[in-house]
Amino acid sequence: MNDLDMDFLVGSDDEGRPGRKSRASSGRDSGGRRGRRRKRRRNRGGFLAPMLAVIVLLGGIGAAGFYGYTWVRDVMTPDDYTGPGSGEVVVEIKDGQNASDVAQTLEEQGVVKSVKAFVNAVAQAGKSSSLQPGEYAMRKQMAAAEAVKLLDPEKRLLERITLKEGLRLIDTLKQLAEKTGKPLREFQQAAKNSRKLGLPSYARGRLEGYAFPATYEIRPKMTPSEILGALVERFKQTAEKDDLQGKAKELGRTPHEIMTIASIVQAESGTKEDMGKVARVIYNRLAGNPRLNLSMDSTVMYGLNKYGIESSHKDLESTSPYNTYKFAGLPPGPIANPGDDAIQAALNPTKGDWGWFVTTCPAKQLTKFASTEADFFALKAEYERNKGNGC
Repeated sequence: MNDLDMDFLVGSDDEGRPGRKSRASSGRDSGGRRGRRRKRRRNRGGFLAPMLAVIVLLGGIGAAGFYGYTWVRDVMTPDDYTGPGSGEVVVEIKDGQNASDVAQTLEEQGVVKSVKAFVNAVAQAGKSSSLQPGEYAMRKQMAAAEAVKLLDPEKRLLERITLKEGLRLIDTLKQLAEKTGKPLREFQQAAKNSRKLGLPSYARGRLEGYAFPATYEIRPKMTPSEILGALVERFKQTAEKDDLQGKAKELGRTPHEIMTIASIVQAESGTKEDMGKVARVIYNRLAGNPRLNLSMDSTVMYGLNKYGIESSHKDLESTSPYNTYKFAGLPPGPIANPGDDAIQAALNPTKGDWGWFVTTCPAKQLTKFASTEADFFALKAEYERNKGNGC
C-alpha cells in the first residue's frame, strides 16, 4: 500500500489522535451534510405550510358553509308563529278561493305569520283541495299547522235550520229570525225585494210558495236577503229537476198555477199518499161542476190569516180573493211553501173521478175521498162524529 493509500485510510483527528479518515470527513463533505440537514428542515417547513394553508382554507369553508346553511335555512323556512294562538277571530273562506287566497286572508287578519308558512302547512297536511267555503273561529298568532286543523269543514260556524213543508211565508220568516237572531223586520223587508232574491218571473214578485222547505246551513254573516235567496235558489233547482215549466205547459197551466195547486195540496193532505188524490180533486173541480167552485177551507183560512181545517159560516162570507167558496178558479197565488212531493203531485195527479175529500179523523190525519155528493155527506157526518176524539 503506498503512502497515498495510507493517508486515505489513516489520519488524525483535530486533536492529533490517529483515526479513520474518509472523503466524508473532508471539509467539503462535512458542509454537504450540513446542507442536506438544512434542506430536510426546509422541506419539512415547505410541507407544513401548505398543509396549514389547506386547514385554514377548509376551516374557512366550513365556517362559511355553516353560516351559509344557516342563512339558506332561514331564507327557505318561512316565518311562523308557534303554539295554538290566543283570542278569537272569525275568518271567512269565500267560494272559489284557493290555499294562497286563504293564506293571504289569514295573514291579513293576524292568524298566521306568513302566507308561505300556511301554504306549506296545508300542503304537508294534504288538505290543499279540502278547504271549504264558510266561516271559521280562529285564533290570533297561531302556528300555521294549528290553523290548518281549525279549517276542517266540520268546524264551520253554521246554524242548521230545517223548514217544514207547508209553512206559510210569515211563519218561515219568523222561524228564520228566531233561529238566526236577526230582526224579523229585516226578513220581511228582504222578502219584498223579488229582484234581489232572484225569484222567477212567473212568481209575480211574491215569495210565498217559492221559499222552498228544506234543511239549510246558515253562516253567521249571511244577511236576511242572502238567506231568502238561498231558499229561492233551492226552489229553482227543484223546479228544474221536476221540469216545472215544461210539464205545466202540458197540463195547460202556468208554473205559478201549478205552484198554487201544489200549495193547496200541501195544506190539505194528511199524508204523502193522499197528495195525488187531493191534486186530482182540485183538477176535477176546476174542470167540472161550476157550482162547487174550488171550495177549499185552506185558502179561506189563508186569506183571513187564520189557521184550522174548517171554515165557519162567517169565514165563508169573506170577500178575500182567497175565498174559493165564493170565487171560481184558483186563488191569486200559493197559500204556503210546498215541498217536492206536493209539487210532484200537482204535476202528476192520480187518476180518478173524486170530487170531494174529508179528513174524517183529524187526530190520525185520515182522509177519505168521494165521487158523489151523497158519499161526501156521509164522510162529513163521520168527521162530525170523530171531531175532538182520537178516532
